[in-house]
Amino acid sequence: MNTNRKIRVLVAKPGLDGHDRGAKVVARALRDAGMEVVYTGLHQTPEQVVEAAIQEDVDLIGLSVLSGAHMTIFPRICELLKENNAEDIMVMGGGIIPEDDLKELLEKGYAQALWTPGANTSEIVKWIQEAMADKAS
Repeated sequence: MNTNRKIRVLVAKPGLDGHDRGAKVVARALRDAGMEVVYTGLHQTPEQVVEAAIQEDVDLIGLSVLSGAHMTIFPRICELLKENNAEDIMVMGGGIIPEDDLKELLEKGYAQALWTPGANTSEIVKWIQEAMADKAS
């Protein structure tokens, strides 16, 4: 990873859930922290999310999932990244995710970090900056 370029993040809202306030708040916080952010808008399929991530050459995908489809969407995104030789793109996310599911998604590597409602955006920014620094070293 070129350390001189800005961190590029794709914020995606997959599925049929139409609630995107949290995704927009996170996108704004990442932009305010100096990152380049691409927001896909509502109702994206996993295929559309991965295609956009590859086209935009992002470092990280941030998924916002409030619909309860997290156990389907996160694994599918990772499967598509693998199929497209884009496994270097990290995946994080947030939404209403029960503790047991959160633990399973992290343990199986479907996400490197997950947040639930009430998370502090500065924690998300800090995590991304540290993760990208680790990736670059």
